[in-house]
Amino acid sequence: MGASCPGTIRSAKNHRFGGWQTGGVSTQNTPDTPAGPSESPFDDESPRDEARQFVLPLVVHIEKADPPARTDALETAARAVLVMLSDDRSLGEGPDAGEWARAVRDWEDSRIRKVVRRARGAEWRKAEALPGITVTGTAAEVRVFPPVPLDGWPKLLARLQVSGTELDDPAAPAAPDPSAPVLWFNPDLGMSAGKEMAQAGHGAQLAWWELTDTERKAWRETGFALSVRTADPAAWRELTLSGLPVVRDAGFTEIAPGSCTVVADHPALRARLRGD
Repeated sequence: MGASCPGTIRSAKNHRFGGWQTGGVSTQNTPDTPAGPSESPFDDESPRDEARQFVLPLVVHIEKADPPARTDALETAARAVLVMLSDDRSLGEGPDAGEWARAVRDWEDSRIRKVVRRARGAEWRKAEALPGITVTGTAAEVRVFPPVPLDGWPKLLARLQVSGTELDDPAAPAAPDPSAPVLWFNPDLGMSAGKEMAQAGHGAQLAWWELTDTERKAWRETGFALSVRTADPAAWRELTLSGLPVVRDAGFTEIAPGSCTVVADHPALRARLRGD
């Protein structure tokens, strides 16, 4: 199939905003998914769009002489989003709320946007001095920051470039570990590495929302083990119709609105679909 998504798509049914649009990330509708106020998760009149918009900043460390491999960067970005979502500073309410919890809630109350920028040398060192978390892969380094208003980026981060995140894999990635989650990318879409890093983060976030607390704890204890791979064209349509979380992009950059970009294939979710 092409970039479009089959069937009706709505937001993650286990998320506390079940039924509402998530603004660029959503899961395949199932019979027990509550109907939302709109048939489209991208309805321009959604109350989500009336809220102040926030974005999750991610900065990838790219030195000209020694850039990370593309898949390593994608996997590290996905893990960085999960680390932010599960960090104690992002959790809690009222007097027990962590220092980032309000920003995370405000972000989740609007469209779930992520923007990836690059830094090298002194820029990277300055970015590391800002409140956030650096997550490392095999060689990749990605720093994730608490959400900021779309129109209120810290000056240091706002100066970093979005372009220039073109990365390559020196060799084809090995087959993914079947016992760990896999974020399957649409084989028919061409996106920059920065865009794909954001999409991988969307996919990881959707899987996180669908898991129980016990399943989340188990995943966290593995260090958020996961793989990012491009799906076989023959398997892509089946993946999008499987009932697993599907990222449907809002189309702000690079690709058409409503494009299916990623299917989050988590073993716990697949077992649930089988009735295990």
